[in-house]
Amino acid sequence: MWEGTWGWGHMIVGGLMMIVFWVVVIALAVLLVRALSGAGQSRADHRSALAILEERFARGEIDREEFEERRRLLLEGRTDRSVRQ
Repeated sequence: MWEGTWGWGHMIVGGLMMIVFWVVVIALAVLLVRALSGAGQSRADHRSALAILEERFARGEIDREEFEERRRLLLEGRTDRSVRQ
């Protein structure tokens, strides 16, 4: 009666293969989204706000007064956060 077929074994293996297929498809989609969005970048790739401010001042995009004011605000913000935590 079951000659040449697996019977229930065929249904089980087929079901497992379907699950494996969808897991692989979803994993590839997640990896693709992460790669395109840059979510996998390390923290070392991100510059601090103070470093960006210093670069803008060095390039002449902002004057000394604006640099000092923004620097003061950034440093005060760090102090406030450290006190609250």
